[in-house]
Amino acid sequence: MAKSIISLALLLVSVFLAFKHGWDTFNYKKHPESLKMMNELGISEPIIPFFGVITILIGVLLLIPKTFFLGNVLNATSILVIMALAIRAGNFKMVMMEIPFLIMPLIMIWLKYPFLKNAS
Repeated sequence: MAKSIISLALLLVSVFLAFKHGWDTFNYKKHPESLKMMNELGISEPIIPFFGVITILIGVLLLIPKTFFLGNVLNATSILVIMALAIRAGNFKMVMMEIPFLIMPLIMIWLKYPFLKNAS
């Protein structure tokens, strides 16, 4: 039971963050600090909407039991890409800040989808 509650809490947080970051990515012109950070990472302006689509897609995939694993793998992969770009840019503070967000989808894979009866 506790495992399902923790899995549900992580799922809700992950989906919320995916939709929030995806929406913020589409509205990057309203957030100059986001545009500056993406430029520092080497992400050019025409590529930014692509990241928004991928991030929202990850949030949707996490909600569907059959695509839960794929959503978590894509989430971890996108975080690794951000970390790699931050290392290349020399922004090690960002790399350290991303570590908990990298661990979260891996824990979710281990805990499994919270609403499946055989997930325990």
